[in-house]
Amino acid sequence: MVFSSIVFLYIFLPIMLIIYFIVPNKLKNAVMIIASLIFFAWGEIRYIFIMLVLAIMDYICGKKIDKYKEDLNKKKVFLFIDISINILILFFFKYADFIITNINNVTNLGIPLLNIPLPIGVSFNTFQSLSYIIDVYRGTVKCEKSFYNYLAYTTLFPQIIAGPIVRYETVDDELENKNISIDNFTVGIKRFIIGLGKKVLIANNIGVLWNIIENGEIGNLTFVLSWFGIIAFALQIYFDFSGYSDMAIGLAKIFGMNFDENFNFPYISKSITEFWRRWHITLSSWFRDYIYIPLGGNRKGLAKQIRNIMIVWFLTGAWHGASWNFILWGIYFGIILILEKMFILKILDKTGKVISHIYAIILILIGWVIFAFEDLGKICIYLKAMFNFNNFINTETLYYLRNYGIITIIGIICSTLIVKNVLEKLNKSEKKIGIVLEIVIYMSILFLCTADLVSDSFNPFLYFRF
Repeated sequence: MVFSSIVFLYIFLPIMLIIYFIVPNKLKNAVMIIASLIFFAWGEIRYIFIMLVLAIMDYICGKKIDKYKEDLNKKKVFLFIDISINILILFFFKYADFIITNINNVTNLGIPLLNIPLPIGVSFNTFQSLSYIIDVYRGTVKCEKSFYNYLAYTTLFPQIIAGPIVRYETVDDELENKNISIDNFTVGIKRFIIGLGKKVLIANNIGVLWNIIENGEIGNLTFVLSWFGIIAFALQIYFDFSGYSDMAIGLAKIFGMNFDENFNFPYISKSITEFWRRWHITLSSWFRDYIYIPLGGNRKGLAKQIRNIMIVWFLTGAWHGASWNFILWGIYFGIILILEKMFILKILDKTGKVISHIYAIILILIGWVIFAFEDLGKICIYLKAMFNFNNFINTETLYYLRNYGIITIIGIICSTLIVKNVLEKLNKSEKKIGIVLEIVIYMSILFLCTADLVSDSFNPFLYFRF
């Protein structure tokens, strides 16, 4: 089940909300747990057992670490057990076939692939569990004494399939003391509808163009169509992923909880460093706090800082998928970030905002080419088309420009602060026309999304596999 489905919007969510708001506060976590397990079981019922076993292990190890907080050796043992098993589960489901395939390619052994379906949101759940156990070990958060509360945390369905990565410290107080109010409900509904609109109206529609290009003869792409296509992919993945994050944050608000922001208009960035402060914020901060800083960060000289950055970005690429293109994508951005720290940022400061923005967008789009194709040969072919001025444009390109130009322009506008500023002004307006206009906008988005989903149109979810 996904948020952008009729079943979720008009069956699962209304029933869940009615039950959630009529039960007493002490039972709200129980409703959340049951709803989360149903949500997870809808697509992956066989993996519920694994989720519950891991939750029990995290909970027990957390209590043991707290119990032996004065005994460093025993603390380390339980930390090692928990981290090892979580990582092992992640590797088994996500990377086993990748490793087997590469062994077969090198040795010709012909080891059969396991072909095990990837559990929904396994990477997000693993990182969430690891953040809890590491923070308990560090003493930066309290150990959760109630398994009931911990299970509510680790199974939270709003973020279970696509984040944001919710750390225990973000919601520990709200697990027992939820801030349920009309204001939070209203804010949450608005945020959810905005996210739904991003996903259904923009990501899905512009994704049709990328789907055509991705599955077509990319060797025949013109210069214009290759750039137009990767811009379409960039907009699709942004509105797809940020839309789901918005829906998750909105749902949390409705339930009286607060999740961290995950996107902050990344395409207005003027450097790659800035882009990664705005894109998938909870993942970047996770790698910073649990990998980069413990490795030494920038405190031990330039050589070790470069090493630490490359380790983080190798892992960032691998986290996104079991394929060499994701690892290459991570290394690509790692190298750029190192060069920016060394000298490029100083140059950009002198070039002005326009040049800096063009620089960032070009590098981001090249990065999305690497990300989009698991076939490394296709990456090379596509990049060649992007810089082949001899095959500039043709009638097929004009056809796609006519058919997808408007939705692309809408996507570009919505990826800036323009729409957000308009909605904020309407929200602050005390005039009746402003209030009415705001209601009309949100109801129109919901109506259009519903109509689109009922028509059973193109509705993929790019981050489902992560």
